[in-house]
Amino acid sequence: MARNLEPQCRQCRREGMKLYLKGDRCYSDKCAMVRRPVAPGQHGNSRRKLSEYGIQLREKQKVRRIYGILERQFERYFERAEKMKGITGENLLQLLERRLDNVVYRLGFANSRKQARQLVLHGHITVNGKKVNIPSYITNVGETIAVRAKSASGIDHFKALREGTGRTVVPWLQVDYEKLEGSVAALPAREDLDLEIQEHLIVELYSR
Repeated sequence: MARNLEPQCRQCRREGMKLYLKGDRCYSDKCAMVRRPVAPGQHGNSRRKLSEYGIQLREKQKVRRIYGILERQFERYFERAEKMKGITGENLLQLLERRLDNVVYRLGFANSRKQARQLVLHGHITVNGKKVNIPSYITNVGETIAVRAKSASGIDHFKALREGTGRTVVPWLQVDYEKLEGSVAALPAREDLDLEIQEHLIVELYSR
């Protein structure tokens, strides 16, 4: 399976903002954006004015990196969003939010989307009682996402979740940490997303 192997802190510095790719580390003083908030490379401190195309490209790259998606896969999401009813940019973000790895992260079962992707790939997550090991699986309203019983009882990470409360869960999801399961209560609305994304720039980029 193709993966993005670029160092995660370097990705945040390149986009000039925290993308929260490393979970708890991103909230600490060890975060690269706290220690060295400039773009990577020899000319990281230089101030170059981006063209209109450059601004659109950076926005697309930022969203790809947030969700951990490669270029061709991102293009397919955009093509699908265009065919859906409604606003293309909002449709795109909705599809990305509904990915199983993102839902596992949003439910608080993982500290980062990368960790959530690993949990899914290793077979620790079920959808409606059946194991699903495809991170790009698009969840639907009414589906139940849970930690497998064997994983819940045998992995310290999940044991700790039962004792705590996890992170604040987005309005379109519901979660029960005692049972280590959650559900998709509604489709994610644009106002539910806590990300600094200007999706219209991505639409403009692909409309060139």
